[in-house]
Amino acid sequence: MTDDKRMSIWGHLAELRRRLTVIVISLLVITCTAYFFADQIGIFLLRPAVPYFENPNNLPYDELVRTTNMLTALEPFTIRFFIAFVTSIVVGSPIWIWQILAFFLPALKPNERKWVLPTFFTAILLFLVGVTFCYLIILDPAFEWLLGQAEGFAVILPSTAEYINVILLFEVAFGIAFELPLVIFYLTVFGIVPYKKLRKSWRVVYVVLLIVCAMVTPDASPVTMLLMFAAMAVLYEFSLLFSRVVLAKRIRALEERARAEGA
Repeated sequence: MTDDKRMSIWGHLAELRRRLTVIVISLLVITCTAYFFADQIGIFLLRPAVPYFENPNNLPYDELVRTTNMLTALEPFTIRFFIAFVTSIVVGSPIWIWQILAFFLPALKPNERKWVLPTFFTAILLFLVGVTFCYLIILDPAFEWLLGQAEGFAVILPSTAEYINVILLFEVAFGIAFELPLVIFYLTVFGIVPYKKLRKSWRVVYVVLLIVCAMVTPDASPVTMLLMFAAMAVLYEFSLLFSRVVLAKRIRALEERARAEGA
């Protein structure tokens, strides 16, 4: 591994280009492969929305899911490609997460590098848990609330592109949002924000989380916003608890020093 102190700016740029090339090629290969299975993936993605489709003829799921509409000649290709691309982001998460971590690895001190592998596996796990949580917990009530707004007012003609876009944006948003524990943990580990300050400022943090949830939820509905906020609040509290356990000695020493200075 190249030592960060000896690496010039051109060396850093070359390393960055190499990492980005690996990410782009891997995502391209996965996208091309997933493209041929985009119809099966699309049908699977639409499942949480299907129970709220208009179904006057009592069609079974396999037929009802195919009642969504495509309005232009380009939509079949663009939708399949978008499904394949987002699938590559999820399936290829171990690759691009590792490449990002590996780029910063040379800049870390020897005692900091022990955190790289745990960070790598935790980042993958949190991303996949966020995507799964969104699919199993969030999408059903989100579509129930959104489509329920048309009741007694209008009949919704399901657009394949609209449904797929909303679902995939939800999935990516929740996958990224679930990385919050890692962010909080490293803010405390590297002393960027002291644990005590994060603990005392929980009201401010909760307000910020609520604002972020309102901004990143694709539908901006109160249901999905509050569900995401609840999940992120739990993750925030868990990350603080984990930080306190890992940094127990450091936190205790700082608290003792503060008491000594106060005396």
